[in-house]
Amino acid sequence: MSHHVAILVHPQIAMFELGCAIELFGLPRPEMKSWYLAEAIAIGRPNATVHCGVSLTVNSKSDLDGYQTLVIPSWPTEQTQIDKLLRTAVLEFIEKGGRVISFCSGAFLLGELGCLDGREATTHWRYAQVFKGRFHKANYVENVLYTRSGQIGCSAGSASALDLGLAIIREDFGSRAASSVAKRLVISGHRRGGQSQFVETPLPLRESSLDISIEWAQGRLDQAISINELAGKANMSRRNFDRSFRKQFGISPHEWLVTQRIHLARTLLEESSEKLETVAEKSGFSSAGNLRHHFNKTLGLSPRQYRDNFCH
Repeated sequence: MSHHVAILVHPQIAMFELGCAIELFGLPRPEMKSWYLAEAIAIGRPNATVHCGVSLTVNSKSDLDGYQTLVIPSWPTEQTQIDKLLRTAVLEFIEKGGRVISFCSGAFLLGELGCLDGREATTHWRYAQVFKGRFHKANYVENVLYTRSGQIGCSAGSASALDLGLAIIREDFGSRAASSVAKRLVISGHRRGGQSQFVETPLPLRESSLDISIEWAQGRLDQAISINELAGKANMSRRNFDRSFRKQFGISPHEWLVTQRIHLARTLLEESSEKLETVAEKSGFSSAGNLRHHFNKTLGLSPRQYRDNFCH
């Protein structure tokens, strides 16, 4: 069954982010048995003029009925009047359980509508202070590529729209589908780190001790790994390692390790018919029960259900 995606176009749409949305969800993927059916739409106003004299004409809608996901590629960062029809359509869509993802400044529309109140959210680091000053009820997250809070996701900068989009594809169609799209985009299927890599502050162009520790761990996920060992490989005290790791990656070393093992287990479930006990051992979860626990906690379904959904 196809998944219907609406890509919101407005008079000040950013072309790069719009292109990302179309590339991720709008291109046909004949190698996939099912895929997205995406449509660029406007709510009320069908015409948009963007940079360099480029004009766009898209289908005009009065609501978002029939779509499962709404993509907001961008939105003006200055306060603007939101069309009443657009306001109603987005709020009703979220109220009915529709999934919404914003790219870069697209989070400003969700903020203006109050959709981010009490939720984790992010946007481009250039707009962080403006965003936090205007939307006090949102839980702004620094130094991440994207956030997911319930049915709403926000990417940070422009290029991290691809990171969030790949996460959505991985969720809907599995790791192999996400890897296939990433290869066509010639990008990594999952980037490490956060926005601190890209702010206007000179950073040393050398391999950090954290990178050494992470590379060591990724090569032995099937083995028992303690956080003290990771700290030792980074030549840091445990306290300094924990603090440095969370500052750079936004999560604890333990959370990162579980995430890496979940990713490995997903790949094994998709691409092999090995028993759950074997998958658990190869991904470092030691037992099928432990694997089930982390799958249910992280993904909301069992390993067997995941295999049924995504096994190729």
